[in-house]
Amino acid sequence: MERTLMKGTEAIAEAAVQAGCKYFFGYPITPQNEIPEYMSKRLFEVGGTYLQAESEVSASNMILGAASTGERVMTSSSSPGVSLMAEAMSYMAGQEMPVVVVNVMRAGPGLGGILPSQGDYNQAAHGMAHGDFRIIVLAPSSLQEAVNMVQKSFDLAQTYRNPVIVLCDGVIGQIMEAVEIPEGHGKNLSKPVEWACGYMKERGKRNILRSLFLDPETLENHNRKLEAKWNVIAEKETDCEKYKADDAEVVISAFGTVGRIARSVVDNLRSEGYKVGLMRPLLVNPFPYKDFATLVPTCKHILDVEMNWGQMKKDVEAAVKYQIPVSFYGRTGGMCPSVLEIEEECRKIFAELK
Repeated sequence: MERTLMKGTEAIAEAAVQAGCKYFFGYPITPQNEIPEYMSKRLFEVGGTYLQAESEVSASNMILGAASTGERVMTSSSSPGVSLMAEAMSYMAGQEMPVVVVNVMRAGPGLGGILPSQGDYNQAAHGMAHGDFRIIVLAPSSLQEAVNMVQKSFDLAQTYRNPVIVLCDGVIGQIMEAVEIPEGHGKNLSKPVEWACGYMKERGKRNILRSLFLDPETLENHNRKLEAKWNVIAEKETDCEKYKADDAEVVISAFGTVGRIARSVVDNLRSEGYKVGLMRPLLVNPFPYKDFATLVPTCKHILDVEMNWGQMKKDVEAAVKYQIPVSFYGRTGGMCPSVLEIEEECRKIFAELK
């Protein structure tokens, strides 16, 4: 398979097309504008539909309706836009809609700025909207990973009938790298989906998809079903990169672009004799608690590094059951932690451990 030099947003869009996505509804916002721009041309070439909604609120409700037919649908946005989609995300989770949302995060809060951030971790993994539901969240650290995760996200969404977020920071969206995009990933999708609206129409019946249950026992049973499904997802779908962590005395925890930077830190400090490793969740929800728990016997300290004020830190602490000290280093506002900055934090920790 040939590798093609592509911009992150465009690689994400083409990966979705090759995954069988023919329906995109969205609204422009920096730094993900190239995704809808690319889709506005590309989807017509494959017999699909592109529609620019009047707002992110409209776009999120459009993908809800399109997903109810069983088709592979997608939207993309950036942090403030995703916040506007929160209500519809709760509806989609309640109705078990297999939608894919790409969030190319920008700095906040509020309108903030257009530079990269990881400030939406809590929103995606812990508090997207009202009600008892959870969303599968993947976090790539390279364009090839973004391509692979976008295609995987469509499979996960339809396998579990659950919304999926691909959580990218602005670096992933705007850099250029050579990528391989598997073609025809979603080519065998012609079989009717039995749960979808219209499936039983020719038999004089219809499926009704809803999230409104006025009877409390009925709603509780529905929520039990959603929770049971999530428990299966948590058991089967967690994934984590464990890089030189088996004998590490200090382990860096990071996700996305910061996890990529941290690999260089590990290699540099290992060459100096420091026992440093990396734990990088590939899915931040469900979080790889069991993978982090394996650090307890050997690791003496965890340094959590993020482009926010430590939103993943509480998950790391819970994963190691507070048996390992966890400190934090982060940058916000569009600033990205550098290799030298993280190395300096690690050296401080080693000095304290002596």
